[in-house]
Amino acid sequence: MTTVFPIRDIFVEANGLRHHVLARGTPGSPVVMMIHGLAGQAHTFDGIANVLAAKYHVYALDVRGRGESGWGPPEQYTFDTYVADLEAIREALGLQRFSLVGTSMGGLIAMQYAPKYPERVERVVLNDVGPEIDPAGLQRILSYVGNAPEMFADMKAVVKYYREHYAPMVEHLADDQLVEFARYNVRRSDSGVYVWKMDPAVRTTPAPAPSLEPWAALKGMRCPVLILRGGQSDVLSADIAARMVEALPGAKLVEVPGVGHAPVLTEPVAVKALEEFLAGS
Repeated sequence: MTTVFPIRDIFVEANGLRHHVLARGTPGSPVVMMIHGLAGQAHTFDGIANVLAAKYHVYALDVRGRGESGWGPPEQYTFDTYVADLEAIREALGLQRFSLVGTSMGGLIAMQYAPKYPERVERVVLNDVGPEIDPAGLQRILSYVGNAPEMFADMKAVVKYYREHYAPMVEHLADDQLVEFARYNVRRSDSGVYVWKMDPAVRTTPAPAPSLEPWAALKGMRCPVLILRGGQSDVLSADIAARMVEALPGAKLVEVPGVGHAPVLTEPVAVKALEEFLAGS
């Protein structure tokens, strides 16, 4: 029987904004911070966070403008701001060191943070993302993020939207699992319809390039790195993943078969890879 670890909602003031973090596990255990993708939120990691909480103090962050975190000025939805947020949140939580697990955009945040604060980072997991994004996957993501409907009549419509637009990530999930995956992305408005918890400006404001050139950021990481790639990913190509390993000697590459962008990390191959990597093996 799987142990269900209680979730603690934590709110901290950091870098001029109120940020929301989910916490599981025992304080004092090694810390893992999980960072979601462009249109995600902290509950995306509920499944794997509960698994890791048996050995780690696991935090999952709502990046600014998403979930229960505050909305910032549109011009501040940038990688440099996200990195500054992460450092301010770490300080507010009183954490000395942590391992970072980042999915898609979250991985890019981790890739920018680790070279800037090497003394803070134990390990980094890049989940289906790298210094270059396959153009086909990038176009697909920009299309569904930029053209998302503003509201839904009911949760059935929300689930239908995720089935249609997030198929590479969720097509292997049962309906009840998909409802659980999708419901934290929306809230019921005063008029009774479901609307996004994400600031609309995230969808419409182009983000400038980060301070560190992405390949330079990757090569600047001084900690152990695990690269997870969905076997059917249209975001992290097999070629780019192989080049990442060449550029970062010692990095480990694990492919999650039968999954597109991006693994939800509860796939058996992903769980095994994460547990072994975080344990140092």
